[in-house]
Amino acid sequence: MTTMASEATRSPVRAEDKLLGIEALRFLSALAVLVWHYQHLAFFGTAAAPWFEPVRQPFYSLLEPFYRYGFYGVEVFWCISGFIFFWKYAAPLSRNALSGGRFFVLRFSRLYPLHFVTLLLVAGLQLLYFSRVGQYFIYPNNDWPHFLRQLFLASNWWSREESFNGPIWSVSEEVLVYAVFYFAMRYGRGPVRICTVLAAIGVIVVGTKISTHPFFYCLMCYFIGCLTAVAYASLSDAGKRARVVAGAVIGLFVVMVVAYAAARGIRPMPIVLMLSPSLTLLCAMFVRGGPGSSHLLNVVGSMTYSSYLLHIPLQLITMLVMSMLGLSFPFYNPWAFLGYLGVILAISYGCYVKFEMPAQALLRRRLKWA
Repeated sequence: MTTMASEATRSPVRAEDKLLGIEALRFLSALAVLVWHYQHLAFFGTAAAPWFEPVRQPFYSLLEPFYRYGFYGVEVFWCISGFIFFWKYAAPLSRNALSGGRFFVLRFSRLYPLHFVTLLLVAGLQLLYFSRVGQYFIYPNNDWPHFLRQLFLASNWWSREESFNGPIWSVSEEVLVYAVFYFAMRYGRGPVRICTVLAAIGVIVVGTKISTHPFFYCLMCYFIGCLTAVAYASLSDAGKRARVVAGAVIGLFVVMVVAYAAARGIRPMPIVLMLSPSLTLLCAMFVRGGPGSSHLLNVVGSMTYSSYLLHIPLQLITMLVMSMLGLSFPFYNPWAFLGYLGVILAISYGCYVKFEMPAQALLRRRLKWA
């Protein structure tokens, strides 16, 4: 059996393993954020309407964890990102087989085109909304300084003020961690060792509240995800019986954590930190697609970024149309909720196929020199 350290010198996940379970978990994390943000449709400007009652939201008894804690889907995303990046890039970066320019182009071409388009779209929609309502929708700081920060994916580097397409804040933090990851893998001594150190720094800073800047939360979750990929690599090399036993132990741990949270009251961040790597590992190990489901899992996982960036502009469009028609959004209607999710997911898929992938391919061709 190869050791964890030697495993990290190559890709910790076999190339033929498509990690469909990770795609499923990415989709559930995105869905959690979409459900959490459904409440925006009960807002007037930046505040909830007086009639808003959280417990009356559609399917509340079923979706209560998403309605109450869906924003923690961001931390799960960060953990998954660390897992995937260690799988894809740790080995070539540590061998100096992937240049900094190429690494930048790969990330820039994936993230920036949709960010740029949705930023312009939200800027225009916010002006329309302001002209009708007299205030902005949800995110209040829509001026030139905040626009320029968002333009350079730096919206939350030194400020926590919410502006324009608000959810981009998590990507703003993650691009900083991408830079840390690149230099750590390229110049650090031992990928596993350096990931352990960086994860520990994140845990210490967050746990002791030395700083409450979101960067350290992202650093912590991301490099815990990297270590999860290392654990998966070791289990992949183990025998089938060992994998089953390990999976059973991890599954029991997940059940115990959930049961404890339900019985004693949820302390969200510790629970998220325990569940995110555990669920990531379980999904990677045991969720396998069949002939019909593999394509579906790939699709729903791939369109998570578009759903994340498109749901705020779509909410803005919805509220503007309702205002122009003199109608109120039927917020408590279950069909309105299902329509909200269905429209976002359908448009996100179309955006991924018709815009994100062509734009990514075009940028990578034009930036080959890098």
